[in-house]
Amino acid sequence: MISAGDFRNGVTFEEDGKVLQVVEFQHVKPGKGAAFVRTKTKNVITGAVTETSYNPSAKFPTAYIERRDMEYSYADGDLYYFMDSETYDMVPINRADLGDAFRFVKENEHVKVLSYKGNVFGIEAPNFVVLEVTETEPGVKGNTATNTLKPAKLETGAEIRVPLFINEGDKIRIDTRTGEYMERA
Repeated sequence: MISAGDFRNGVTFEEDGKVLQVVEFQHVKPGKGAAFVRTKTKNVITGAVTETSYNPSAKFPTAYIERRDMEYSYADGDLYYFMDSETYDMVPINRADLGDAFRFVKENEHVKVLSYKGNVFGIEAPNFVVLEVTETEPGVKGNTATNTLKPAKLETGAEIRVPLFINEGDKIRIDTRTGEYMERA
């Protein structure tokens, strides 16, 4: 059990059958009345974010999210197969459960598969990946006075915006949390 007074960023708990993770918290002690904890929580399964106030003495069961290191093997229709690095078991995961960051994951790359009570609900891709640009327009010399971006297609099929000096065949580093170009690799 965890009390609302012990909330910190990243703490996961159960409330009304939902698994919630604390994104932001603030202990508020008004001059008049009782103290409370104002929180912004994210439902780890659906991704919905809500703001709620709790009594600091309110208690909730702690939710343990299992993070297993797995290797992305291959895709078969809407099922994507991941191999457990320890037991070599193949785990199929539906495309809808993978999340947005999966578009930057190549085959044979390691990710963390997230599950709660045996039910897989998502993956955590590495924060930064290096991918090759497969399609982009050539940059026009003299157009670089401002921070101008152009569309580029990556080897995984994802499309992002990159600076004009990036060409086909270049390897670039991408932040998978935001989906933005970081630097040339």
